[in-house]
Amino acid sequence: MSQGVYRITEEFEKLLADYTGAPYVVTLDNMSNAIFLALYYENHIKKSIRGPITIPCRTYPSVPCEIIHAGLKVEFEPVKGKTIKGIYQLKGSNVWDSALRFTADMYQKNQHICISFTGPYKHFKLSKGGAILTDDYDAYLWFKRARYSGRRECSYHDDNFDMLGWNFYMMPELAARGVLLMNQFYNIDGSKKHTQDLELPYPDLSNFEIYKK
Repeated sequence: MSQGVYRITEEFEKLLADYTGAPYVVTLDNMSNAIFLALYYENHIKKSIRGPITIPCRTYPSVPCEIIHAGLKVEFEPVKGKTIKGIYQLKGSNVWDSALRFTADMYQKNQHICISFTGPYKHFKLSKGGAILTDDYDAYLWFKRARYSGRRECSYHDDNFDMLGWNFYMMPELAARGVLLMNQFYNIDGSKKHTQDLELPYPDLSNFEIYKK
């Protein structure tokens, strides 16, 4: 168990793991960065991605941005209507966008499922934040350091810097608020509450040349 400010982050991640059924959870400052790290790991560290990533043409604009930032190509598939609902796979990878699903025992084996706590429409209204749900222990360890500038969870005066990373760490204040808010997803008898998938409208991103480069 980590000490000091890192302990509250681990406590929140443990609560999320218990609720979602994921063996491991890594929290971040937002879900867009969660998608980026998951794709970057699969593309550059594990080297398991062989082609373009296919997503619904209607989704949040950061999704194709993160695919491209991770060094991959984007392809769009048509969507009936102007909305999407719940969870979808970034096809060509084992990464999932679950911005519109947060419910009990939602984890699916052998996947990196990215969840969001940002915005007024989410079930978990943390104001900002995201997480990666995974059962890959090696990926879990990499995500923990990658989100924290490559650092281990100790003072930088004591660390041995041997990894490049990003500044994607969830602020401990948000993790503490997350711990307090987790009770809303449980009944009085301690059983888990299940929530309905959200459905939201998004623009057709396939119309924009910037994502086709």
